[in-house]
Amino acid sequence: MRIVMIGSGYVGLVSGACLADFGHHVTCVDKSVAKIDALEAGEVPIFEPGLDMIIEQNRKAGRLHFSKELARSVAEADVVFIAVGTPSRRGDGHADLTYVYAAAREIAAAVSGFTVVVTKSTVPVGTGDEIERIFREEFPEQEIAVVSNPEFLREGAAITDFKRPDRIVIGTEDARATQIMREVYRPLYLNEAPLYFCERRTSELIKYAANAFLAMKITFINEIADLCEQIGADVQKVAKGIGMDKRIGDKFLHAGPGYGGSCFPKDTLALVKTAQDFGSPVRLIETTVSINDNRKRAMGRKVIAACDGSVRAKKIAILGLTFKPNTDDMRDAPSITIVQALLDGGASVHVYDPEGMDAARGVLGPVTYGKNPYDIAAGADAIVLVTEWDEFRALDFNRLKELMQNPVLVDLRNIYPTDEVTRHGFRYFAVGKRN
Repeated sequence: MRIVMIGSGYVGLVSGACLADFGHHVTCVDKSVAKIDALEAGEVPIFEPGLDMIIEQNRKAGRLHFSKELARSVAEADVVFIAVGTPSRRGDGHADLTYVYAAAREIAAAVSGFTVVVTKSTVPVGTGDEIERIFREEFPEQEIAVVSNPEFLREGAAITDFKRPDRIVIGTEDARATQIMREVYRPLYLNEAPLYFCERRTSELIKYAANAFLAMKITFINEIADLCEQIGADVQKVAKGIGMDKRIGDKFLHAGPGYGGSCFPKDTLALVKTAQDFGSPVRLIETTVSINDNRKRAMGRKVIAACDGSVRAKKIAILGLTFKPNTDDMRDAPSITIVQALLDGGASVHVYDPEGMDAARGVLGPVTYGKNPYDIAAGADAIVLVTEWDEFRALDFNRLKELMQNPVLVDLRNIYPTDEVTRHGFRYFAVGKRN
Protein backbone atom coordinates (compact mmCIF):
# COMPACT_ATOMS: atom_id res chain seq x y z
CA MET A 1 0.00 0.00 0.00
CA ARG A 2 1.19 3.52 -0.82
CA ILE A 3 1.27 5.68 2.29
CA VAL A 4 2.27 9.31 2.82
CA MET A 5 3.12 10.66 6.26
CA ILE A 6 2.77 14.44 6.50
CA GLY A 7 5.17 15.57 9.22
CA SER A 8 8.49 13.92 10.00
CA GLY A 9 8.63 14.68 13.70
CA TYR A 10 8.52 12.11 16.44
CA VAL A 11 5.14 10.53 15.63
CA GLY A 12 5.41 10.79 11.85
CA LEU A 13 8.93 9.45 11.60
CA VAL A 14 8.39 6.50 13.93
CA SER A 15 5.03 5.60 12.38
CA GLY A 16 6.31 5.96 8.82
CA ALA A 17 9.42 3.89 9.45
CA CYS A 18 7.47 1.11 11.17
CA LEU A 19 4.83 0.95 8.43
CA ALA A 20 7.62 0.66 5.86
CA ASP A 21 9.18 -2.08 7.96
CA PHE A 22 5.97 -4.08 7.48
CA GLY A 23 6.20 -3.83 3.71
CA HIS A 24 4.23 -0.69 2.84
CA HIS A 25 5.74 1.95 0.56
CA VAL A 26 5.97 5.07 2.69
CA THR A 27 6.96 8.65 1.91
CA CYS A 28 7.56 11.00 4.82
CA VAL A 29 6.96 14.63 3.86
CA ASP A 30 8.09 17.68 5.79
CA LYS A 31 8.37 21.39 5.04
CA SER A 32 11.70 21.59 6.85
CA VAL A 33 14.36 21.42 4.16
CA ALA A 34 17.08 20.83 6.75
CA LYS A 35 15.20 17.90 8.29
CA ILE A 36 14.54 16.17 4.96
CA ASP A 37 18.10 16.74 3.77
CA ALA A 38 19.39 15.22 7.01
CA LEU A 39 17.11 12.18 6.72
CA GLU A 40 18.12 11.63 3.11
CA ALA A 41 21.73 11.76 4.26
CA GLY A 42 21.03 9.07 6.84
CA GLU A 43 20.91 11.38 9.86
CA VAL A 44 18.00 10.82 12.27
CA PRO A 45 17.00 14.11 13.97
CA ILE A 46 15.54 12.51 17.12
CA PHE A 47 16.82 9.91 19.55
CA GLU A 48 14.64 6.81 19.78
CA PRO A 49 16.27 3.41 20.42
CA GLY A 50 16.35 1.32 17.23
CA LEU A 51 14.81 3.95 14.95
CA ASP A 52 18.00 4.71 13.02
CA MET A 53 18.40 1.03 12.12
CA ILE A 54 14.82 0.66 10.87
CA ILE A 55 15.11 3.81 8.77
CA GLU A 56 18.39 2.68 7.22
CA GLN A 57 17.10 -0.80 6.40
CA ASN A 58 13.92 0.42 4.75
CA ARG A 59 15.64 3.18 2.82
CA LYS A 60 18.00 0.60 1.36
CA ALA A 61 15.05 -1.68 0.58
CA GLY A 62 13.33 1.16 -1.30
CA ARG A 63 10.24 1.19 0.92
CA LEU A 64 10.92 4.42 2.82
CA HIS A 65 11.43 7.77 1.16
CA PHE A 66 11.66 11.39 2.28
CA SER A 67 10.36 14.39 0.37
CA LYS A 68 9.73 18.11 0.55
CA GLU A 69 7.07 17.91 -2.19
CA LEU A 70 3.66 17.20 -0.70
CA ALA A 71 1.56 17.41 -3.87
CA ARG A 72 3.47 14.83 -5.90
CA SER A 73 3.63 12.37 -3.02
CA VAL A 74 -0.06 12.70 -2.08
CA ALA A 75 -1.26 12.29 -5.68
CA GLU A 76 0.05 8.71 -5.69
CA ALA A 77 -1.09 7.75 -2.19
CA ASP A 78 -3.83 5.42 -1.00
CA VAL A 79 -3.61 6.72 2.57
CA VAL A 80 -2.31 10.06 3.84
CA PHE A 81 -1.53 10.48 7.53
CA ILE A 82 -1.44 13.92 9.12
CA ALA A 83 1.24 13.79 11.82
CA VAL A 84 2.09 17.45 12.33
CA GLY A 85 2.51 19.21 15.65
CA THR A 86 -0.41 20.41 17.77
CA PRO A 87 1.30 22.48 20.47
CA SER A 88 -0.55 24.41 23.14
CA ARG A 89 -1.75 27.70 21.71
CA ARG A 90 -0.20 30.73 23.31
CA GLY A 91 -2.49 32.61 25.61
CA ASP A 92 -5.35 30.16 26.14
CA GLY A 93 -3.95 26.60 26.26
CA HIS A 94 -6.09 25.24 23.42
CA ALA A 95 -4.39 22.91 20.94
CA ASP A 96 -3.01 24.92 18.03
CA LEU A 97 -4.43 23.30 14.89
CA THR A 98 -2.82 25.68 12.41
CA TYR A 99 -0.52 23.01 10.98
CA VAL A 100 -3.28 20.38 10.85
CA TYR A 101 -5.66 22.54 8.82
CA ALA A 102 -2.89 23.82 6.55
CA ALA A 103 -1.89 20.22 5.81
CA ALA A 104 -5.52 19.26 5.16
CA ARG A 105 -5.93 22.01 2.56
CA GLU A 106 -2.74 21.00 0.76
CA ILE A 107 -3.72 17.34 0.82
CA ALA A 108 -7.22 18.02 -0.55
CA ALA A 109 -5.78 20.01 -3.44
CA ALA A 110 -3.39 17.20 -4.38
CA VAL A 111 -5.26 13.89 -4.01
CA SER A 112 -6.14 11.79 -7.02
CA GLY A 113 -8.97 9.28 -6.69
CA PHE A 114 -10.43 7.99 -3.45
CA THR A 115 -8.01 8.69 -0.61
CA VAL A 116 -8.18 8.05 3.11
CA VAL A 117 -6.90 11.02 5.13
CA VAL A 118 -5.96 10.01 8.67
CA THR A 119 -5.36 12.33 11.62
CA LYS A 120 -2.51 10.75 13.54
CA SER A 121 -1.80 14.03 15.34
CA THR A 122 -3.45 14.46 18.72
CA VAL A 123 -6.41 16.73 18.02
CA PRO A 124 -9.44 17.92 20.02
CA VAL A 125 -12.88 16.43 19.52
CA GLY A 126 -14.47 17.75 16.34
CA THR A 127 -11.24 18.32 14.41
CA GLY A 128 -12.09 15.55 11.94
CA ASP A 129 -15.44 17.23 11.30
CA GLU A 130 -13.70 20.51 10.52
CA ILE A 131 -11.21 18.79 8.18
CA GLU A 132 -14.14 17.16 6.38
CA ARG A 133 -15.87 20.54 6.09
CA ILE A 134 -12.73 22.04 4.54
CA PHE A 135 -12.62 19.27 1.96
CA ARG A 136 -16.31 19.55 1.06
CA GLU A 137 -16.42 23.33 0.85
CA GLU A 138 -13.09 23.98 -0.85
CA PHE A 139 -12.61 20.79 -2.89
CA PRO A 140 -16.04 19.17 -3.31
CA GLU A 141 -14.92 17.14 -6.32
CA GLN A 142 -12.38 15.11 -4.34
CA GLU A 143 -13.24 11.69 -2.93
CA ILE A 144 -11.82 11.73 0.59
CA ALA A 145 -12.66 9.87 3.79
CA VAL A 146 -11.44 11.48 7.00
CA VAL A 147 -10.37 9.01 9.71
CA SER A 148 -9.13 9.45 13.28
CA ASN A 149 -6.27 7.14 14.29
CA PRO A 150 -4.57 8.50 17.44
CA GLU A 151 -1.07 7.38 18.40
CA PHE A 152 -0.19 5.76 21.71
CA LEU A 153 3.61 5.77 21.48
CA ARG A 154 5.80 6.08 24.56
CA GLU A 155 9.02 7.92 23.90
CA GLY A 156 11.86 5.49 24.46
CA ALA A 157 9.66 2.49 23.62
CA ALA A 158 7.87 3.78 20.51
CA ILE A 159 8.90 1.03 18.11
CA THR A 160 7.70 -1.72 20.44
CA ASP A 161 4.48 0.21 21.06
CA PHE A 162 3.84 0.57 17.34
CA LYS A 163 4.61 -3.02 16.42
CA ARG A 164 2.96 -4.65 19.43
CA PRO A 165 0.16 -2.30 20.42
CA ASP A 166 -2.44 -2.88 23.11
CA ARG A 167 -5.01 -1.50 20.69
CA ILE A 168 -5.28 0.42 17.46
CA VAL A 169 -8.12 2.94 17.70
CA ILE A 170 -9.73 3.91 14.38
CA GLY A 171 -12.55 6.42 14.17
CA THR A 172 -14.60 6.07 11.01
CA GLU A 173 -18.01 4.96 9.81
CA ASP A 174 -17.01 4.84 6.13
CA ALA A 175 -17.01 1.27 4.79
CA ARG A 176 -14.25 1.85 2.24
CA ALA A 177 -12.04 3.60 4.77
CA THR A 178 -12.61 0.80 7.26
CA GLN A 179 -11.36 -1.81 4.81
CA ILE A 180 -8.32 0.26 3.84
CA MET A 181 -7.36 0.84 7.47
CA ARG A 182 -7.61 -2.90 8.08
CA GLU A 183 -5.12 -3.39 5.25
CA VAL A 184 -2.77 -0.74 6.65
CA TYR A 185 -2.49 -2.54 9.99
CA ARG A 186 -2.97 -6.15 8.88
CA PRO A 187 0.80 -6.91 8.81
CA LEU A 188 1.19 -6.11 12.51
CA TYR A 189 -0.33 -9.43 13.58
CA LEU A 190 -0.38 -12.91 12.03
CA ASN A 191 -4.00 -13.45 12.98
CA GLU A 192 -5.79 -10.17 13.56
CA ALA A 193 -4.50 -6.80 14.69
CA PRO A 194 -6.22 -5.42 17.83
CA LEU A 195 -8.30 -2.93 15.87
CA TYR A 196 -10.99 -1.00 17.70
CA PHE A 197 -13.38 0.80 15.38
CA CYS A 198 -15.62 3.57 16.70
CA GLU A 199 -17.05 6.93 15.73
CA ARG A 200 -14.53 9.62 14.78
CA ARG A 201 -15.33 11.93 17.70
CA THR A 202 -15.11 9.01 20.12
CA SER A 203 -11.68 8.13 18.75
CA GLU A 204 -10.47 11.70 19.20
CA LEU A 205 -11.61 11.73 22.82
CA ILE A 206 -10.08 8.32 23.60
CA LYS A 207 -6.60 9.73 23.09
CA TYR A 208 -7.13 12.67 25.42
CA ALA A 209 -8.94 10.59 28.03
CA ALA A 210 -6.16 7.99 28.08
CA ASN A 211 -3.40 10.54 28.57
CA ALA A 212 -5.38 12.46 31.17
CA PHE A 213 -6.05 9.31 33.17
CA LEU A 214 -2.37 8.33 33.19
CA ALA A 215 -1.36 11.87 34.16
CA MET A 216 -3.89 11.68 36.97
CA LYS A 217 -2.37 8.40 38.25
CA ILE A 218 1.07 10.00 38.35
CA THR A 219 -0.29 13.02 40.18
CA PHE A 220 -2.19 10.84 42.63
CA ILE A 221 0.86 8.86 43.71
CA ASN A 222 2.88 12.08 43.99
CA GLU A 223 0.34 13.46 46.45
CA ILE A 224 0.42 10.19 48.38
CA ALA A 225 4.23 10.51 48.42
CA ASP A 226 3.96 13.89 50.14
CA LEU A 227 1.67 12.35 52.74
CA CYS A 228 4.09 9.44 53.25
CA GLU A 229 6.89 11.87 54.09
CA GLN A 230 4.76 13.47 56.79
CA ILE A 231 3.49 10.28 58.44
CA GLY A 232 6.60 8.10 58.04
CA ALA A 233 5.28 5.68 55.41
CA ASP A 234 7.07 4.43 52.27
CA VAL A 235 5.41 5.43 49.00
CA GLN A 236 7.06 2.61 47.04
CA LYS A 237 5.50 0.05 49.35
CA VAL A 238 2.17 1.85 49.21
CA ALA A 239 2.32 1.84 45.39
CA LYS A 240 3.12 -1.86 45.35
CA GLY A 241 0.31 -2.60 47.78
CA ILE A 242 -2.35 -0.80 45.79
CA GLY A 243 -0.90 -1.81 42.42
CA MET A 244 -1.42 -5.49 43.19
CA ASP A 245 -5.14 -4.77 42.94
CA LYS A 246 -5.97 -5.61 39.32
CA ARG A 247 -8.56 -2.86 39.25
CA ILE A 248 -5.77 -0.34 39.82
CA GLY A 249 -2.65 -1.91 38.27
CA ASP A 250 0.98 -1.07 38.98
CA LYS A 251 1.73 1.17 35.97
CA PHE A 252 2.28 4.93 36.39
CA LEU A 253 2.46 4.64 40.17
CA HIS A 254 6.08 5.76 40.52
CA ALA A 255 6.41 8.88 42.64
CA GLY A 256 8.71 11.53 41.25
CA PRO A 257 9.13 15.18 40.27
CA GLY A 258 6.00 15.37 38.11
CA TYR A 259 5.16 14.52 34.52
CA GLY A 260 6.53 16.30 31.46
CA GLY A 261 7.11 15.52 27.81
CA SER A 262 5.39 16.11 24.52
CA CYS A 263 1.98 14.67 25.42
CA PHE A 264 0.74 14.83 29.01
CA PRO A 265 1.19 18.58 29.65
CA LYS A 266 -0.40 19.82 26.43
CA ASP A 267 -3.04 17.09 26.18
CA THR A 268 -4.35 17.52 29.71
CA LEU A 269 -4.55 21.26 29.16
CA ALA A 270 -6.26 20.84 25.78
CA LEU A 271 -8.83 18.48 27.31
CA VAL A 272 -9.55 21.00 30.06
CA LYS A 273 -10.13 23.74 27.46
CA THR A 274 -12.31 21.53 25.26
CA ALA A 275 -14.44 20.51 28.24
CA GLN A 276 -14.87 24.13 29.27
CA ASP A 277 -15.94 25.09 25.75
CA PHE A 278 -18.66 22.44 25.84
CA GLY A 279 -19.82 23.48 29.30
CA SER A 280 -18.76 20.20 30.90
CA PRO A 281 -15.65 20.95 32.98
CA VAL A 282 -13.34 18.07 33.92
CA ARG A 283 -12.41 19.21 37.40
CA LEU A 284 -10.21 16.23 38.23
CA ILE A 285 -8.03 17.02 35.22
CA GLU A 286 -8.00 20.74 36.03
CA THR A 287 -6.67 19.88 39.48
CA THR A 288 -4.16 17.42 38.02
CA VAL A 289 -2.69 20.16 35.80
CA SER A 290 -2.40 22.56 38.73
CA ILE A 291 -0.86 20.02 41.10
CA ASN A 292 1.72 18.94 38.52
CA ASP A 293 2.83 22.51 37.84
CA ASN A 294 3.28 23.10 41.56
CA ARG A 295 5.04 19.75 41.94
CA LYS A 296 7.98 20.76 39.80
CA ARG A 297 8.55 23.94 41.79
CA ALA A 298 8.26 21.96 45.02
CA MET A 299 11.09 19.67 43.89
CA GLY A 300 13.36 22.69 43.61
CA ARG A 301 12.49 23.59 47.20
CA LYS A 302 13.13 19.98 48.24
CA VAL A 303 16.70 20.18 46.92
CA ILE A 304 17.29 23.48 48.70
CA ALA A 305 15.97 22.00 51.96
CA ALA A 306 18.36 19.05 51.58
CA CYS A 307 21.20 21.57 51.37
CA ASP A 308 20.36 22.95 54.84
CA GLY A 309 17.96 25.54 53.46
CA SER A 310 20.30 27.39 51.09
CA VAL A 311 22.15 26.68 47.85
CA ARG A 312 23.78 30.09 47.53
CA ALA A 313 27.37 29.72 46.33
CA LYS A 314 26.98 25.94 46.39
CA LYS A 315 27.65 23.57 43.50
CA ILE A 316 24.71 21.31 42.64
CA ALA A 317 25.14 18.40 40.22
CA ILE A 318 22.06 17.38 38.21
CA LEU A 319 21.89 13.85 36.77
CA GLY A 320 19.33 13.60 33.98
CA LEU A 321 17.62 16.42 32.10
CA THR A 322 15.12 14.84 29.71
CA PHE A 323 11.57 14.27 30.94
CA LYS A 324 12.17 10.50 30.87
CA PRO A 325 15.02 8.14 29.93
CA ASN A 326 15.73 6.87 26.39
CA THR A 327 14.77 10.11 24.70
CA ASP A 328 16.35 13.49 23.99
CA ASP A 329 13.04 15.29 24.56
CA MET A 330 13.21 18.28 26.91
CA ARG A 331 9.64 19.49 26.46
CA ASP A 332 8.15 20.42 29.85
CA ALA A 333 10.84 18.38 31.60
CA PRO A 334 10.82 18.76 35.41
CA SER A 335 14.56 19.48 35.25
CA ILE A 336 13.85 22.88 33.66
CA THR A 337 11.91 24.14 36.68
CA ILE A 338 14.25 22.50 39.18
CA VAL A 339 17.37 23.99 37.61
CA GLN A 340 15.77 27.43 37.47
CA ALA A 341 14.85 27.25 41.16
CA LEU A 342 18.46 26.40 42.02
CA LEU A 343 19.82 29.19 39.84
CA ASP A 344 17.40 31.61 41.47
CA GLY A 345 18.73 30.44 44.83
CA GLY A 346 22.28 31.36 43.85
CA ALA A 347 23.61 27.87 43.08
CA SER A 348 26.24 26.93 40.55
CA VAL A 349 24.50 24.19 38.59
CA HIS A 350 26.38 21.49 36.69
CA VAL A 351 24.38 19.03 34.57
CA TYR A 352 24.78 15.80 32.66
CA ASP A 353 22.38 13.77 30.50
CA PRO A 354 23.26 10.90 28.15
CA GLU A 355 21.21 12.26 25.21
CA GLY A 356 19.49 15.51 26.13
CA MET A 357 22.22 18.10 26.53
CA ASP A 358 22.00 19.53 23.02
CA ALA A 359 18.26 20.10 23.43
CA ALA A 360 18.80 21.39 26.98
CA ARG A 361 21.04 24.20 25.79
CA GLY A 362 18.02 25.87 24.25
CA VAL A 363 15.88 25.83 27.40
CA LEU A 364 18.16 25.90 30.45
CA GLY A 365 19.79 28.96 31.93
CA PRO A 366 23.50 29.47 32.68
CA VAL A 367 24.56 25.96 33.67
CA THR A 368 27.75 23.98 33.10
CA TYR A 369 27.53 20.80 31.04
CA GLY A 370 29.64 17.81 32.08
CA LYS A 371 30.97 14.65 30.47
CA ASN A 372 29.64 12.08 32.94
CA PRO A 373 28.24 11.80 36.50
CA TYR A 374 31.69 11.87 38.11
CA ASP A 375 32.81 14.89 36.13
CA ILE A 376 29.99 17.07 37.49
CA ALA A 377 30.22 15.56 41.00
CA ALA A 378 33.70 16.95 41.63
CA GLY A 379 33.38 19.54 44.42
CA ALA A 380 29.59 19.28 44.49
CA ASP A 381 27.55 19.99 47.61
CA ALA A 382 24.75 17.73 46.41
CA ILE A 383 23.81 15.40 43.56
CA VAL A 384 20.21 15.51 42.34
CA LEU A 385 18.97 12.50 40.38
CA VAL A 386 16.18 13.81 38.13
CA THR A 387 15.88 11.28 35.28
CA GLU A 388 16.27 7.53 35.80
CA TRP A 389 18.67 6.67 32.97
CA ASP A 390 20.17 3.18 33.22
CA GLU A 391 23.69 4.51 33.68
CA PHE A 392 22.62 6.22 36.91
CA ARG A 393 21.30 3.01 38.49
CA ALA A 394 24.64 1.68 39.71
CA LEU A 395 26.71 4.70 40.68
CA ASP A 396 30.05 4.22 42.46
CA PHE A 397 29.27 5.92 45.77
CA ASN A 398 32.78 5.47 47.15
CA ARG A 399 34.15 7.37 44.17
CA LEU A 400 31.44 10.00 44.40
CA LYS A 401 32.10 10.61 48.09
CA GLU A 402 35.79 11.20 47.41
CA LEU A 403 34.92 13.70 44.69
CA MET A 404 32.18 15.66 46.43
CA GLN A 405 32.41 18.55 48.85
CA ASN A 406 29.40 17.24 50.77
CA PRO A 407 27.99 13.72 50.26
CA VAL A 408 24.31 14.51 49.69
CA LEU A 409 22.07 12.64 47.23
CA VAL A 410 18.57 13.85 46.40
CA ASP A 411 16.96 10.96 44.55
CA LEU A 412 13.80 12.28 42.89
CA ARG A 413 13.13 8.92 41.21
CA ASN A 414 13.64 6.61 44.22
CA ILE A 415 16.19 4.53 42.32
CA TYR A 416 18.22 3.53 45.39
CA PRO A 417 17.32 1.83 48.66
CA THR A 418 18.05 4.16 51.55
CA ASP A 419 20.50 1.84 53.30
CA GLU A 420 22.56 1.34 50.13
CA VAL A 421 23.29 5.06 49.97
CA THR A 422 23.62 5.88 53.66
CA ARG A 423 26.10 3.09 54.39
CA HIS A 424 28.53 4.93 52.11
CA GLY A 425 28.25 7.99 54.33
CA PHE A 426 25.75 9.94 52.26
CA ARG A 427 22.81 11.95 53.45
CA TYR A 428 19.96 10.58 51.35
CA PHE A 429 16.71 12.33 50.42
CA ALA A 430 14.09 10.39 48.48
CA VAL A 431 10.49 11.04 47.43
CA GLY A 432 7.71 9.73 49.64
CA LYS A 433 9.99 8.27 52.31
CA ARG A 434 11.19 9.40 55.71
CA ASN A 435 14.27 11.55 55.02
